[in-house]
Amino acid sequence: MTQHSDTEHFTGSFTQQEPIPEAGIEAALSILRHGRLHRYNTVPDELSETALLEQEFAALTGAKYCLSVASGGYAMATALRALGVAPGDTVLSNAFTLAPVPGAIASVGAKPVFVGVTESLTIDLDDLEAKIDQAKVLLLSHMRGHICDMERLMAICDAAGVKVVEDCAHTMGAAWGDVPSGRSGTVGCYSCQTYKHVNSGEGGFLVTDDEQVAARAIMMSGSYMLFERHLAAPDPSVFAKIKYETPNISGRMDNLRAAILRPQLADLNTQCQRWNERYYVLENGVRDTPGMQVIERPDAETIVGSSFQFLLLDWSADAIRKVVSRCGARGVELKWFGAPEPAAFTSRYDSWHYADPQPMPKSDRILHGIVDIRVPLTFSLDDCALIARIIKAEVSAVYQSEI
Repeated sequence: MTQHSDTEHFTGSFTQQEPIPEAGIEAALSILRHGRLHRYNTVPDELSETALLEQEFAALTGAKYCLSVASGGYAMATALRALGVAPGDTVLSNAFTLAPVPGAIASVGAKPVFVGVTESLTIDLDDLEAKIDQAKVLLLSHMRGHICDMERLMAICDAAGVKVVEDCAHTMGAAWGDVPSGRSGTVGCYSCQTYKHVNSGEGGFLVTDDEQVAARAIMMSGSYMLFERHLAAPDPSVFAKIKYETPNISGRMDNLRAAILRPQLADLNTQCQRWNERYYVLENGVRDTPGMQVIERPDAETIVGSSFQFLLLDWSADAIRKVVSRCGARGVELKWFGAPEPAAFTSRYDSWHYADPQPMPKSDRILHGIVDIRVPLTFSLDDCALIARIIKAEVSAVYQSEI
C-alpha cells in the first residue's frame, strides 16, 4: 500500500490555463495582418470569423440562431431585454450563483427574486414552484456546472407561462438527458471568459430558436442594419418589423476573438472528457472523508467537471476557515462561499445589496458549507490525486479536532 506524507505540497497554479491551440494562433495572426477585426469589416465574398463561429456554435448546440457577444453577462442582459423585461419588473434567479447573474437583472432595471439552493447545489424546485407567480422570466444559473431536473423545471415554468433564460457559463458541453445545456429554455447564454470551457479572455454566446428574440438581440448588439451578414440569424424579413425600434447597445464580438475560439469549439468534446477525468479523480480521492459531503451527480446529467465542490454542512465558520487555511498552506486554493464578505469570485445572494433579498435560512445553511476549487486542464491526473489527498487529510484533521 502506497504511503503518502502529510507534508505533501501542491505547487501548481489554479488559474493557469492551457495555451490557445496553434490553429487559433495562426488564425489570429491572419486577422491581425489584414486588420479587419470588426465583425462587419469584410471584403467582397468574405465570411467573417464571427459569423462562421456563430454558425458553428448553433450547429454544436442544435439551435436555430446564435449571436456572439462581448461577454456572458452581456448575453444574459440582452436576453432579458429581448424578452421584454423592463425597469421595475421582477426576475426569478438562483440564490447560489455569481455576481454577473443578478448583475444582468439589475442592468435592465429589474429586481431579482431569489430561489433557494439544495444540497445538490441546484435550484430548489419546491421553492421555485412556491415563487413562480412572482415573475414572468427565470434567469436560471447552472452554477458551477450543476444541472437540476430540467424536465420538472420546465414543467413548472411552462405551466405558469414563465420564460427561461439559461446561464450556461459553467455548462458549455454539458447536458440533461439528451438536451444540451442551454436548449431547454427560450434562450441559452454562454461565456468564453478565460476560466470557462473555451477561452477568448472575454466573450459569450446567445442561442435561441425564437426568431423575434434572435432578431432583437442582433439589433441590440449593434448590427448597424448589417444583419444580413449573419449566418445563424433569422430571415431579413423578421428584422423589418423591429429594426427602427430596437436600441443599439453595442456588445459585439470581434473577429480576433472569434478566430481564437473556432478551433477550441472544434475540440470541445475532447476537452470536456479531459475535465471529467480530473473531476472524478478528485471526487474518488475525497469520498468518505469524515465530515465532508460529496455532491452526487444524477444519472441524467452529462457533466463538465471544470470545477469541484464539496459541503462542510453545519461546520462552524472557524472550522471551515481552518480547512481553507491549512489547505492553502499546502498549495491548494479553496474558495468558501460561506464567508461573510465576498472574496475574489465568491459571493452570495445577501452580498448584492441592490437586490433587496429576503432571508433564506434553509439556503443559508447550505451556502455556509460550500467549498469550491477550479480544475484547470493544466493539472495532470496525478496533480488531482495529490490535491484530493491534501483536502482529505486537512478536512479529516480539522473534523477530528473541532467537530
